[in-house]
Amino acid sequence: MGDTGAWRANQGTAPRIVVIGSGSLARSLCYSLATEVRAPADVLILARNGAKAAAVAFVSATRACVSEVPVSFHGMGADLGGLDEILATHQPDVLVQCASYQSPWERSTAPSAWTELIAAAGFGITLPLQAALVLDVAETMRAVAPHCLLINACFPDAVNPVLLEWELPVFCGIGNISTLAASIQFTLGRKDQSALHLLAHHVHLHAAPAEARLWCDGVRRPDVGDLLARLRSTDRAELNHIGGRAAARLVAAILTGADLDTHVPGPAGLPGGYPVRVTGDRIELRLPPGIDTAEAVAWNQRMALDDGVQVTDGRVWFPPRAQEHLRPYLPAMADGYPVGDIRPACAELLDLRDRLRG
Repeated sequence: MGDTGAWRANQGTAPRIVVIGSGSLARSLCYSLATEVRAPADVLILARNGAKAAAVAFVSATRACVSEVPVSFHGMGADLGGLDEILATHQPDVLVQCASYQSPWERSTAPSAWTELIAAAGFGITLPLQAALVLDVAETMRAVAPHCLLINACFPDAVNPVLLEWELPVFCGIGNISTLAASIQFTLGRKDQSALHLLAHHVHLHAAPAEARLWCDGVRRPDVGDLLARLRSTDRAELNHIGGRAAARLVAAILTGADLDTHVPGPAGLPGGYPVRVTGDRIELRLPPGIDTAEAVAWNQRMALDDGVQVTDGRVWFPPRAQEHLRPYLPAMADGYPVGDIRPACAELLDLRDRLRG
């Protein structure tokens, strides 16, 4: 895959990181950056709610101080759809997008006919709500901070392929397979993930019709479900503490140029999740023995259908289950749509959500 763009416009200065969002994954990432990044760095947290951004920055900065880590944190409120001036001025080296229009926790915090629809059709139908903001940010980055690496936390298994279709560079995602792989690493008592090769999709955070695929020391493991049992019985919000820590290690490796064998969703815009090696601003697949890129991608695309959406050939496609549940509300959308129509699809879904929440 190689590098995903120019790097380090800020030569001679501390690396600059922008984190967009103030939810649980963004908080976990920032709190982990405060202890994981051992070299000087500057982190700017942007959120719709400036008070929340400031609070995350304060806690992170205090953690860094107590840990004797030379990382500074700042928070501010911002219109997440209009970051041109901020990014042009700040010129980040790495931007981590954690904000979207749809919370994954809504079903437990505010159940409604809308969350029932998502549960029935599959999380994949919310793709435009996950993609719209990161598309805005990626377009802004290309215009005003083209050297910056984009890391996307919002449903990267499906959103990163949309970015690729839009010809917007994305380094990788965080969460999902990163959390699964960390859990397996712990369960097996491994010091790192170099001998682990996991293929897994967002859908595998829960038990799925087809299980994730795992190789340890080059040997296929038949007991993936057993290895993931504790993770799957843990509250999803708690799992963000694992995903955020793994993401901080990734960012630290990018900034220092260290080699890191890990697992990420959506590397360079691929669908689903893969084992990778990161070295600075380079990311390469490190697939299990006997599996090539085409087979790994094809497998992840099949898993995408179990999650309710597939992005391929310039279109967003839905499997029969998702079509059946979408059609009574959005019949035109149910048959799929071009990836170029993500923004109007987002507007339609926001309107439907308002009606069903009522």
